[in-house]
Amino acid sequence: MTADLASKLAPFGIDYADAIDRYDGNAALYERLAVKYLSDTRFASLVAALEVDDFDEAYRQAHTLKGVAGNLSLSDLYRTAAFISDALKNGEPELAKSRLPQLEQAHRQATKGLELLRDKAL
Repeated sequence: MTADLASKLAPFGIDYADAIDRYDGNAALYERLAVKYLSDTRFASLVAALEVDDFDEAYRQAHTLKGVAGNLSLSDLYRTAAFISDALKNGEPELAKSRLPQLEQAHRQATKGLELLRDKAL
């Protein structure tokens, strides 16, 4: 079952096998926590902060999003959020902004995968 779900979630940037390992095999716990991401506002808050050049807030949101994505094994989202967080920490807001399209894509894909997981449509 884990390998089957892992192969179905991989195209959405979700490393299900890593997640299950991270949660000591407790798939129910992982799934319960992972679907909470669907109502998480950090992505929108990060985008909003970057739009108004509030780089301190953008860094906080990016750093938190990176942590959430890492804990949920949303690997594509994690990598992009980490890049943006690091760019903001290093005083490179334009570099961070340049990765917004990739972040949006990773967020959209992770959301699609988590919706399928939530709806047991895999």
